[in-house]
Amino acid sequence: METPGSGDPRDATSHPSTLAPGRSHPAVDESRPFGAHLRMSWWKPLVVIIVPPLAMLVLQVLFYQVVGVIEGSDDPMSATITPLKFLAVNLSIGAAGVLAILLLAWTAGVPWRSLISSPRAFDARRLARYLTGAALLVGAGIGLGALVAPDAPGWTAFGVTGTTIAILVIMLLTTPVQSAGEELMFRSAALPAAASWVRAVRPALVVGLVVSSLAFAVVHGSTDPWLFGYYVVFGVCAGLMAIISRGIEAPVAFHIANNVLATTVNTLMADGEAFPLDRSTDTGDASLLIIAAVDIGMVLFVWLRERRAGATS
Repeated sequence: METPGSGDPRDATSHPSTLAPGRSHPAVDESRPFGAHLRMSWWKPLVVIIVPPLAMLVLQVLFYQVVGVIEGSDDPMSATITPLKFLAVNLSIGAAGVLAILLLAWTAGVPWRSLISSPRAFDARRLARYLTGAALLVGAGIGLGALVAPDAPGWTAFGVTGTTIAILVIMLLTTPVQSAGEELMFRSAALPAAASWVRAVRPALVVGLVVSSLAFAVVHGSTDPWLFGYYVVFGVCAGLMAIISRGIEAPVAFHIANNVLATTVNTLMADGEAFPLDRSTDTGDASLLIIAAVDIGMVLFVWLRERRAGATS
């Protein structure tokens, strides 16, 4: 994989180098690729990596208790995702993502925009293009999975009820927030924070990818080796998308497309009921290799698009 260089012409808009308080060297080093572009004290990445996921967990537990009272549930922590619990999960993750960015910007003394893209500026057109490509790839992966392993997703039957509609509406309104929150937490914050422990660029990127991807997998709380492995693959692929494109538009677009399409299908195939979210042992299998292939395909798509944009400019 080649180190990202220049992209399309509007990439010329870049963030100025900034100095962290009390430092003589830039806290944001624009000569280095995105993901390895920060300098900070060794202990600060630990705060950035640990605190936001813990805050997310606390928020989810609190929100679940409130939802349990509203719904009159005897077990508010059950794996069944009702519309209100779905809303609670999405909002807690979105809030944790914002916290991660603010925490890293504060501890490292860098502009928050440099954690979204660097050295170029945020590009909404990039986000839209990658969202379209991701939707096609994810849709193809879901279709192939349904043909090869129709029993693997745990679908029961097609059905539409008030619960179905409520979940779909909440999904459209808040799943983009949830997906962006996870990318902010792990690709915008954890990746460059962990990479700051190493100065050589390539080893720094490896450390950042490994730490952020393992943290991403751990936060999803799966004890199944297939599912845990898949989350690691997803994390690595999303991190590579961010590094190659020098920002998080591509991984955010892919995450949104993946979660929106998967949730839509799972909801419609739950026979009108709230769908379960079970990540315990023996809930994953080899069919996840199909979805992992989609993740890798998206990385290749991003690489080809960025390479072509660089050649054009």
